[in-house]
Amino acid sequence: MAKAEIGIIGGSGLYSMPGLTNVREEVVETPFGAPSDAFVLGELEGRQVAFLARHGRGHRLLPSELNFRANIYAMKALGVERILSVSAVGSLKEEHKPTDFVIPDQFIDRTFARVGTFFGEGIVGHVAFGDPVCAVVAEAAEKACAEVGVVGKRGGTYICMEGPQFSTKAESNLYRSWGADVIGMTNLQEAKLAREAEICYATVAMVTDYDCWHPHHDSVTIEQIVAVLHQNAANAALVVKAAVAAMPVERGCGCVNAAQFAVLTQRDLIPAATKAKVALLWGKYLQG
Repeated sequence: MAKAEIGIIGGSGLYSMPGLTNVREEVVETPFGAPSDAFVLGELEGRQVAFLARHGRGHRLLPSELNFRANIYAMKALGVERILSVSAVGSLKEEHKPTDFVIPDQFIDRTFARVGTFFGEGIVGHVAFGDPVCAVVAEAAEKACAEVGVVGKRGGTYICMEGPQFSTKAESNLYRSWGADVIGMTNLQEAKLAREAEICYATVAMVTDYDCWHPHHDSVTIEQIVAVLHQNAANAALVVKAAVAAMPVERGCGCVNAAQFAVLTQRDLIPAATKAKVALLWGKYLQG
């Protein structure tokens, strides 16, 4: 029986989920290693929710150190069908101001030191990723922003960079020339793995600053950015609560069977150990 239906991944500033009731913690073991932290399970707006602090409580893990596979696999193991991810980002456009939220519908990958797939070890597969965000979850987030009075702009492109250093000015201006909207270090691998795991996924990107391209960037202090982080976290808690309430119960989107035709490997050639490792994800497709 599923222990949660909606997963919340909290990024920089959002390390817990206010408003949860019947709270309990659960450590989830996965064949891909340990997730970022124990999951906090509870009830929010009448829905069963699993909350995970992406960087671990106390912010202990670099973006490049995150075990994205374990985090998403664990969500699947808990029964999660939809994930709303919250993360801090820099803005690449004047129109996206600090404390604004952006709900991107596209990603550009600028990472190079991460594993972003469950495939491998004797099983080859490909999922469609042209539209990397679930429109149903994104719409719920957009409605939630409007309901609680937070500026929430739907659509746009999220640049996912490796980090942990921020961009050079040359890089920042390059991304602006591409028309990208925000820049962060975490969400793309989550989106890829959620799609492979047939979990609906969307991101709420919380703008903290204007990245280094902005002419007034050098006048922004760390204290100002931390203050924005705190304000964003308080707003994010309100948005998440409203978004959970707005999520439909039934799923009718393409995320549900995104991996149905993904596996290319001849079934009897897939190693038994690999089959067992991914049985939770694609066992129904690996018969025969």
